[in-house]
Formats: sequence, structure tokens, C-alpha cells
Amino acid sequence: MFEEIKLDIESRMQSTIGSTKSELSGIRAGRASPNMLDSIRAEVYGQKMPINQIGNITTPDSRTINVEIWDQSNVSIVEKALSESDLGINPQTEGSLIRLPLPQLTEERRVEFLKLAGKISENSKVAIRNIRRDGIEKIKSLEKNKEIGQDDSKKFQNEIEEITSKYIKEIEDNLKSKEEDLKKI
Repeated sequence: MFEEIKLDIESRMQSTIGSTKSELSGIRAGRASPNMLDSIRAEVYGQKMPINQIGNITTPDSRTINVEIWDQSNVSIVEKALSESDLGINPQTEGSLIRLPLPQLTEERRVEFLKLAGKISENSKVAIRNIRRDGIEKIKSLEKNKEIGQDDSKKFQNEIEEITSKYIKEIEDNLKSKEEDLKKI
């Protein structure tokens, strides 16, 4: 019974970590990365689609991202979505190729990115703690229904706390790494 709860908790926490890493990778740290465009969606074919499903994304150098749109009719739509994004980039279009020259990161923008990274990290920690709470509630209900004893209940709750601490630390490590990247520039 506890193994099922533990597996559920671990998989949900791992999913939260994956989401956190994805969101943090979208924050620009001075180097061009195709991941920066992961959160941007363009309204094409009647639905919002990620840019990487509309064209090829490449980084010819550390300050440029190129987006080669497959369908010429979508170029202006993608260009608009990129200009309206919070990346602060002015797209330059040449046929079906959209160039995104990345400006030098200003101190003000760097501070904004640091705050955003902190916010993403804090939201992820809250999600992990909510998963922990759900697991502990399940254990307590098993104890209340006399399916497990008090000793097992305490042992299982402590295991859930250890798992939670491991994932919270991983989130903090990811944040620290992103902060170091942002400070290097």
C-alpha cells in the first residue's frame, strides 16, 4: 500500500522538477538557446502551437536564434507571437526565416530574470509541498482506518519527508545554477 503512495508521490514530484527545469531553461542567460522559445505559442491552424512545431529552431551563434518556418503563411503569425513575448526580442524576417538577435543583457533585465527564476522556484516548492501533504493525508487515513499501525504511519511519514527534502534541494540547486548563469554575463 505504502509503495503505491510512494511511487505516486515520487512520479508527481519528478514531473514538477521536469516542469521547473523547462521553465528555468526558458529564461535567457546571455547565450542563445532554442529552449528560450519553448514557452511561446503561436495561433496557427486554429490552435496555439509551440514554435518548434511550426518550424526549425537553430542557434548559428551565441547571440542569434533562427526560426525557419515551414509554411510561409505562418511567418507573420509567428513573428507577431515572438515580438509580443516577454523575451524582449525584435524579430527580423527574411522570407520564411525569422532571425532573433539577442541584445546584451542589461542589469535591469538581469534582475528581472533573477526574480522570475526565484518565483518559478518558489512555485515549484509549493507544488512539492502540496504533493507531500497529499501523501501524508493518505498515510493518516490508512492509520485512521486501522490498515496500518501508528509506528508504520510515523515511519512512512518520515520517508515522505525525506523524499520531499530531496526534491526541494534539487529545485534549489537548479535555481542556484540559473542564478550563476545570469550573474556570469
